[in-house]
Amino acid sequence: MNLAKISANGQITVPVEIRRLLDLKSGDKILFYQKQNGEVVLSNASAQAIRKAQSAFSGAAEAMGISDEEDVQALVDEVRYGKER
Repeated sequence: MNLAKISANGQITVPVEIRRLLDLKSGDKILFYQKQNGEVVLSNASAQAIRKAQSAFSGAAEAMGISDEEDVQALVDEVRYGKER
């Protein structure tokens, strides 16, 4: 368990073990959210955004018929140069 003290300005220092666990670096943003049971959770906001995007795009490649790097390159060429796949 780690403990942090709140300053008079409402600031905290995230303990080093938690920074390592969440892969937080200087300048990163921390996301605080409350679960339905009232528990407050903090997470690395960037990592949370990436997970949300991955979830949103889940299955998109399969739906577009993209199965390997060649298909990805063909799609990039199509978008970039107007070439059909």
